[in-house]
Amino acid sequence: MGLRNVRELGDDILRKKSKPVKEMTPRLSALIDDMFETMYSADGVGLAAPQVGVLKRIVVMDVSGERDQPIVMINPEILETEGEQTGSEGCLSVPGKHAEVKRAQRVKVKALDRNMVPFELEGEDLLARCIQHETDHLEGIMYVDIKTGPLLDNGAEEEEEGEDGTDGPSDQ
Repeated sequence: MGLRNVRELGDDILRKKSKPVKEMTPRLSALIDDMFETMYSADGVGLAAPQVGVLKRIVVMDVSGERDQPIVMINPEILETEGEQTGSEGCLSVPGKHAEVKRAQRVKVKALDRNMVPFELEGEDLLARCIQHETDHLEGIMYVDIKTGPLLDNGAEEEEEGEDGTDGPSDQ
């Protein structure tokens, strides 16, 4: 296993559509392992193959916070969406930034696991957001394209709030 370089906004590969995976190969299996290692090393919760320079429809995720619920989705396809949530999103391909993004509250997706066995997954809240964010990557879409507010530097909220908890600098 090894760390892969994460491509950043401005890299053309991030804007291209990924190709379906037709069969699992040792090379793709190693890619999946590397993607998990890269994602965990960067404290991410999801990573799509185009983010490491590979135009294949492969996503890895783990929203548990404990690194103990790894999910591999090959050729994912969102079947259903329901509700709406708006929340802050960041991306390993847009380091140091975040923005508000509107997403479905609940999603149902079908995909293949790393053994090419079909499965369905339903997710809400953060898992639903992650599924949508990562499947967007496979279509060449990034969250900066669909954000509902400005692109902010990480830590911007803390900087805007004064030491006394008010919304600005203290007049004292």
